Amino acid sequence: MRFGPVPTGEALGALLGHGRMIGGRRLPKGRSLTPDDIALAEREGVTELVVAQLDPGDVGEDEAAVAIAAALAGAGVEASVPRHGRVDLIALHDGLFHCDGAAIDAVNLVTEAIGLGTLHPCRPVRAGDAVATMKIIPYAIGGQALAAAIAAARRADIGVRPFALPATALIQTRLPGQPDKMFAGTAVATRQRLARLGAALAAEHICNHDEAALARRLGEQDEAIVLVAGASATVDRRDVIPAAIVAAGGEVERLGMPVEPGNLLCLGRIGGRIVIGLPGCARSPRRNGIDLVLERIAVGLPVDGGVIARMGVGGLIADQIRRDGPYGQEAWEPED
Repeated sequence: MRFGPVPTGEALGALLGHGRMIGGRRLPKGRSLTPDDIALAEREGVTELVVAQLDPGDVGEDEAAVAIAAALAGAGVEASVPRHGRVDLIALHDGLFHCDGAAIDAVNLVTEAIGLGTLHPCRPVRAGDAVATMKIIPYAIGGQALAAAIAAARRADIGVRPFALPATALIQTRLPGQPDKMFAGTAVATRQRLARLGAALAAEHICNHDEAALARRLGEQDEAIVLVAGASATVDRRDVIPAAIVAAGGEVERLGMPVEPGNLLCLGRIGGRIVIGLPGCARSPRRNGIDLVLERIAVGLPVDGGVIARMGVGGLIADQIRRDGPYGQEAWEPED
């Protein structure tokens, strides 16, 4: 593609490089100049125009953007109508976004004429959200570069996995003197959390905050996922929730996660059931570490101790400012 000023009489059929007013009429950038446009410019004394002229083998911006977007779009997304060389990829349903970052880089490395941006992988999205945008920077791209970009785009694995959370129960443990309103608030927050995944609580229970009582209750549950909101924080594998998981015949896969809020999450299994000891911050509907875990489960992705250990990059969900104070003085209490 050639770009630059040409005599007005030689600009017929070229694409106007920049929008401009001529004789009281605005000609938009990218317009394919017609005989009437040329005649108007000449009458107004315009001797040259800045234009883009496609060479043989070049592909226009909209056509190229559509072709790359078609190669990018996977399950759960659709391409928008092209506009000025841009096509967005839109989520067709609620779910978890995914893509291959190396393939996205490969598309962008083909040529500076391509700009492809996406959301971070494993980000929850709603139907209608844009999950990626594809822009052809100039007015056209060479055919060979386009072919290379399409080949890379086919490996990008851009899509949205739909949420389908298995049956989930909530167990809350009680210490003497704890107010009932705390249990009601935790249940409400949990229902709101599950509703974002298109799910509802299958069962709710309250039991004493001791290993034996909780182990009995865990053994009676048959839901695929059991959430346990403890009366006190879990700080050790010998604490009530992890000890009860083991006493019920299960195992603890991970105590603690590199996500804030959410550090004190406990992940275990009893047979084929997943048991999650909730961090204290899960009593609030605000996004925290439990959401990262439930979202993966809801789309069928594996969750184990190794997966949680790798959540550190992006694991700072809420950047809360600490007040200045002497070392050791509590200035800020995180919702672990």
